[in-house]
Amino acid sequence: MRPHDWHRKGRILNIQGFSIFVVDEGGPGQETLLLIHGFPTASWDWHRVWPELRKSYRVVAMDMLGFGFSDKPNPHEYSIHGQADIVEEVVSQLGLGEFHVLAHDYGDTVAQELLARQNEGTGAGKWLSGCFLNGGLFPETHRALLTQKLLLSPLGPLFNRLSNKSRFDRAMSRVFGPATKPDEQELADYWSLVNHKGGKHIFHNLITYMNDRKKHRQRWVDALRDANVPLALINGSADPVSGAHMVARYRELELPLAFLAELPDTGHYPQMEAPSSVAMHYLDFLGGRRDSAA
Repeated sequence: MRPHDWHRKGRILNIQGFSIFVVDEGGPGQETLLLIHGFPTASWDWHRVWPELRKSYRVVAMDMLGFGFSDKPNPHEYSIHGQADIVEEVVSQLGLGEFHVLAHDYGDTVAQELLARQNEGTGAGKWLSGCFLNGGLFPETHRALLTQKLLLSPLGPLFNRLSNKSRFDRAMSRVFGPATKPDEQELADYWSLVNHKGGKHIFHNLITYMNDRKKHRQRWVDALRDANVPLALINGSADPVSGAHMVARYRELELPLAFLAELPDTGHYPQMEAPSSVAMHYLDFLGGRRDSAA
């Protein structure tokens, strides 16, 4: 599915005066899955696992502010807390009472803030479970790419202006598994999503989430530790940014974990690189959670 096909599946919600793109499919009687995408891409990342998940669940995904088909205000102070506010407003507008959360990359961090609010009893709706794909759950194990470090530096605006599709393609390809690299069409599709509404020009603003992770590290690790819902990890071990070493840190910290699936030859985008495996493991996790609740 190409991004323009994905766009036709969705609609726009007005959130805080911004246009936020949302895809929402399924019946009101089905349990709901809320999918939260990563940086620098969009909800289109979920299109390969979507059909399998939709067989049994209502599935909701959005492009967060600054991403994909949503508004990309500039200047704007982007923050993880601000993104979490937007996600919660989507939850409220769609009337999602109870739902499972599946997150990836940047979305993992947004989900950690949402989980912290759930633990405090202040969150919108009620989580039934949480599952994290590859992402920087712990800033001490996040191995940022050079491009990310440059964007975050004082040279960020200049580096951003000088960046181009060739640099973007190299950076994206580097985080995929050795046998699951994106082809030219996929890279072109990623690039089109980034550039929609001039999004490339805000990269150095969006990348500040790396500072947020350090500043709020304790709160967001405590969110995992104090979770009152089952948590799962599905991780592409070959990811140089947050692969097997992130899972090892999770275990080292002795955080609660109801389900773990490690995909040895998969990189940073398991839902794109190994969609059948991700869907299978995720549905196994959800099924096991339902069975234990019964």
